[in-house]
Amino acid sequence: MSQQHGSVEPDSTDSSRLLAAESEKNRRLEHALRDLREEVVQLADRVEKLTRPPAPYGIVVGRNADDTCDVFVNGRKLKVSIGGAFDIDQLRLGSEVLLNDHMSIVDVRHGDLAGDVVVLSKVLDDGLRAVVSIRGEEERICALADELRVADLRVGDLLRLDTRSNILLERLAQPELEHLLLEHVPDVSFDDIGGLDAQIEKIRDAIELPYLHADLFAEYQLPAPKGVLLYGPPGCGKTLIAKAVAHSLAERVAAKNGLDKGRSYFINIKGPELLNKFVGETERQIRLVFQRAREKSEEGWPVIIFFDEMDSMFRTRGTGVSSDMESTVVPQLLAELDGANGLKNVIIIGATNREDLIDPAILRPGRLDVKIRIDRPDMTAARQILLRYLNDQLPIDAQHTIAEIADLVATAIFADVDENRYLEVTYQNGDKDVLHFKDFLSGAMIENIVRRAKTKGLKRKLHGELGLLSASDFLTSIREEFQEQEDLPNTTNPDDWAKISGRKGERIVFIRTLINATDSTDATSGGREIERATTGQYL
Repeated sequence: MSQQHGSVEPDSTDSSRLLAAESEKNRRLEHALRDLREEVVQLADRVEKLTRPPAPYGIVVGRNADDTCDVFVNGRKLKVSIGGAFDIDQLRLGSEVLLNDHMSIVDVRHGDLAGDVVVLSKVLDDGLRAVVSIRGEEERICALADELRVADLRVGDLLRLDTRSNILLERLAQPELEHLLLEHVPDVSFDDIGGLDAQIEKIRDAIELPYLHADLFAEYQLPAPKGVLLYGPPGCGKTLIAKAVAHSLAERVAAKNGLDKGRSYFINIKGPELLNKFVGETERQIRLVFQRAREKSEEGWPVIIFFDEMDSMFRTRGTGVSSDMESTVVPQLLAELDGANGLKNVIIIGATNREDLIDPAILRPGRLDVKIRIDRPDMTAARQILLRYLNDQLPIDAQHTIAEIADLVATAIFADVDENRYLEVTYQNGDKDVLHFKDFLSGAMIENIVRRAKTKGLKRKLHGELGLLSASDFLTSIREEFQEQEDLPNTTNPDDWAKISGRKGERIVFIRTLINATDSTDATSGGREIERATTGQYL
């Protein structure tokens, strides 16, 4: 019995071992089947995606009362049903939607961010459509998206057009000509301008008085000037005065209205900035400038339209060599100037070096009424300009006061000595004349002389010295500034160069620099005497 019992126990152990092995095998098979099942599902899903028909996108162009939408798809306009779990209020004109193979709307997408940039010309009376300029003079009528129908659109706004559905979808953040408009008051006052007291008084009488005392002008039946022309040599403060006008007007209007701080708008047009190769574009942009000025003036603050380098845009009609652009640009400006009577709080200022090139119709009374010449500074004006750039905060050598340095520099510039001789000019009648640097002095040149002197003191400071500004720094800077001017005169066309530089009168036919000819004083080597030569000798 004991032997039989001993034989049964090994059989039971073997069975348990076999059962455990079969269970492990079944578990592995179960995991394998589960993995295969998941792989089959993934493969089936992948096959389904690969064989799925393409889902088209469309642009909503209309909503219907029967809960359907008109959608523009692949160049066709379709009436489709609405399905899918999404907010139906998201379906707006211009929305991009996803359609299934049954052409039902199943989702609303964010839409394409690309498109053509067009310029708004006019919003039609129905408020649903607008006329836009595509390129050049080509125009098109387009539908407005729902967001744009309630927006405050202005002529000249840049819009994004979906050319597939012909719908205007978005107003771009940067409207046309917005870069010309300085929202903040220029930080330049009349106190920053030296040597132009008489001209500043004239421009204040022409601009500030009519604006601040409109009731008195109406009582005396005195019309306010429509515009002011500032003309004269370059670098003498024309642009600076225009900015100071905006600053001064803002302060005076604020004081008149009892406000702590005022503001004004300054539309700065730099010469040919508006010129465009497409016919009619320059005229259109001029209209936009004045329309923008009207809109800003309605806020009650002054708006200044400043045309810098005015001769580059509004030349006398018929003088164009390779183009007759001025024949249409000038009349456009004249139309705006004549319509400026109805403009409130708008002031037009022009600046030029060549007033003789501007069309006479612009300069006649009733348009740019006031003409103020900004001439080169004399010795007194030069001293005033120097004192604008020198103050008590600068490290000045104690040997001289600021006033003494200003006197020394002004005296050195205007000294009638050989070192200050600049040009010998020959006129058409044969006369010769010697011109000095003082004859071509400008506020910009004086500022550059001061800057050179300050740079010398700064460099000494960098090398461990005191860096105090001395009189010799300024006198040396004068000589360096004069030396740099040696090659600047245009000897190829001397008469045009002379007119730009402010020299009027007899026609100049020849120019010779005299900076290096300081050893002799006779007329043939650049002396100060006036010598008569045979007419045409230098032609």
